[in-house]
Amino acid sequence: MGETAARRRIPVETGVRGLLGRARSAQGTLVGLALVVGCGAGLGAVVFRWLIETFTRVFTGRDDYSDAGHAAHPHLAWLGPFFVVATPVVAGLVYGPLVQRFAPEARGHGVPEVMLAVARRGGRIAPQVAVVKSLASALTIGSGGSVGREGPIVQIGAALGSTLGQLVRLTEDRLRVLVACGAAGGIAATFNAPLAGVFFAMELILRDYTVESFGVVVLSSVTASVIGRGVLGADPFMSPPHFHVSHPAEYALFAVLGLLGAVAGVGFTRVLYAVEDACDWVWRGPEWLRPAVGGLLLGGLLLALPQMYGVGYPVLQNAVDGRYAVGFLLLLLVAKIVATSLTIGIGGSGGVFAPSLFMGAMLGGAFGALAHQAAPSLAGSPGAYALVGMGAVFAGAARAPITAVIILFELTGEYSIILPMMTAIVVAALASRVLSRDTVYSLKLRRRGIDLDAPPTDARLTAPVGAVARPVPEPLPASALVDDAARALALSEHGALPVLDADGAYQGIVTARAAAEALTDAGPGQRAPRVGDLAEVPPRLTAGTPLGDALAVLTGAPGTGLPVLDASGAALVGWVTHQAVLRALHAPDTDHAEDASPRVPAAASPTR
Repeated sequence: MGETAARRRIPVETGVRGLLGRARSAQGTLVGLALVVGCGAGLGAVVFRWLIETFTRVFTGRDDYSDAGHAAHPHLAWLGPFFVVATPVVAGLVYGPLVQRFAPEARGHGVPEVMLAVARRGGRIAPQVAVVKSLASALTIGSGGSVGREGPIVQIGAALGSTLGQLVRLTEDRLRVLVACGAAGGIAATFNAPLAGVFFAMELILRDYTVESFGVVVLSSVTASVIGRGVLGADPFMSPPHFHVSHPAEYALFAVLGLLGAVAGVGFTRVLYAVEDACDWVWRGPEWLRPAVGGLLLGGLLLALPQMYGVGYPVLQNAVDGRYAVGFLLLLLVAKIVATSLTIGIGGSGGVFAPSLFMGAMLGGAFGALAHQAAPSLAGSPGAYALVGMGAVFAGAARAPITAVIILFELTGEYSIILPMMTAIVVAALASRVLSRDTVYSLKLRRRGIDLDAPPTDARLTAPVGAVARPVPEPLPASALVDDAARALALSEHGALPVLDADGAYQGIVTARAAAEALTDAGPGQRAPRVGDLAEVPPRLTAGTPLGDALAVLTGAPGTGLPVLDASGAALVGWVTHQAVLRALHAPDTDHAEDASPRVPAAASPTR
């Protein structure tokens, strides 16, 4: 009876594996998963914003304390405005141990960790990151941390996408796309900006554009945005002032603002990591206690300038509306750089996108006011310059011009400002590249010795393919009928064999799959096709091709191996497989000399 039960289980298990295999490879399944991730990211954004609002009310008694002046807490009136000194300390005592114990990668602004997961870890992110990041960032912002919510929601959405992809065992390339879907959905829902979510994910997370990935990322972003609008409303993020360019010469002013935005963005990046280094140098206690102790410094800054409390969107809107003097705008610009850097440096969790918008609004507002005083007939509203400055500083810090243009357009809903904004953003991005090699995101990784743009540095990947090539399998003549070659293909361990013409010249390869399809398609009485008719030419590998390049080509090969050609590309000199490359990469050090010797015997020629 036990044997019968085992026999019954075998087809079921095989069927489940087959379904999983088809699920991992079907494009329709990826579309369905993208929709699920979009729903999860949209709901995650709603919950995250609710957490921020809840913690803000708990710590301050208000929906947003940044524009409340030095008001006292309604339930702690006896403390007056001094309660803000304690709020970062109390929150730090909660999220410090939480992050240290369960998800250390949730510390900081989040986007670099997602970039690293996509570029180097196959899109794998620990499932608990979504929960820990939500709580830690909401506590940080709600208690006065001067950071934004874009970094956390990107990491939250990306973790949701990665978890779902790992559950269904997606291939790495599709898992990366699903991570980008989660990041796009989070941005789309939290900022009511579906296009910005898409381009943020493509430009900063995937850093690549393909039709397949773009399509599913759009689906996820739209789905999350629909959910976000259904719960949070569809109103624009900001109310921009009326604006028009009165004279073409005004574009020169926007270009100058772009240069200033690049300087501010690069300066913010350098101050951010300089403060983090200073905090690392000063602090000698346990990491879980660092946010609480550092919170005393942050609380003192909030007591002096309550406008730095949290994200500070009301203050940003006031700057756009022209309610601040030039001197105060510049003070807020410098204070925001210090407050955000200090929040991250002490171990807080939050993004740097919203702070860069804040800095840009202050810089642009001050520049616009001065320009309007100097040339009232040329310069328009200072509020318009504040909007343009937001995009310029973000482009200078993140060097993502497409995302900057799209997100500012969606946040304001104002098309009339698009040309000035494009002018300033492009100038800022170009100037930023001259001023600094890194962005606010990539510098965090480079400081850890990780360069996402650098080629592989493993010396074994630079070894030539000829060092690991195997003898050429028995080739097939191009004139042979597929019926006659079918047995040789069926017995081949490579799933493909080389094809030679009558003169022994290399023509390509024929795969077992192509032969099987040809035999299936051939009807009664039809002439069987010849091997040469089915030959395909794969990407060329020569004996001198580096192993790293060969491995990339093998990944997309139709079989499990490919021919190795001589320098002219006309003659076969060997055959390389995944196993041969991996054996060379993982061989013990003592065997390197042996593995480095050529594996192709002299008899391995096209005529054997």
